[in-house]
Amino acid sequence: MSTKNSKDAPTKGVDSRIAENRKALFNYAIEERFEAGLVLEGWEVKALREGKVQLTDGYVVIREGEMFLIGCQINPLHTASSHVSPDAVRTKKLLLHKEQIRRLVGKVEQKGYALIPLNLHWKTGKVKCEIALGKGKAEHDKRDTIKDREGKREVERAMKSRSR
Repeated sequence: MSTKNSKDAPTKGVDSRIAENRKALFNYAIEERFEAGLVLEGWEVKALREGKVQLTDGYVVIREGEMFLIGCQINPLHTASSHVSPDAVRTKKLLLHKEQIRRLVGKVEQKGYALIPLNLHWKTGKVKCEIALGKGKAEHDKRDTIKDREGKREVERAMKSRSR
């Protein structure tokens, strides 16, 4: 029986969320999802274990055939080493296969498409970023989303009250 230290990453095979970008699902119609590795510094991994991350303002750009996550804020811990000068909004490189990046470049150049980070999670002891290819929703689409969500809540409430 293995014991798990609370500061360690989850055990192999366990997928646990670190942070989620809920606004992305509201503001964009998601077409495709990809899982990318993340190039991080040591202090950033420690901060992620403590949940000190904010993903809502993040976006993904492609520069010279490489992908970067911009606007993802990882707040440094107060216990970080004195020899490290942490930058909370540092641009982080995303790791994907070249074929996937080439395919995404073509789609992002189309009008209205964007790459959005959906969540950060642990996978086999490594931090992964789920990114999505999405098209921005118009204002009336957002209203439809709200109506659908409220309609589902009403149905759930009605079913719950009948079961009692």
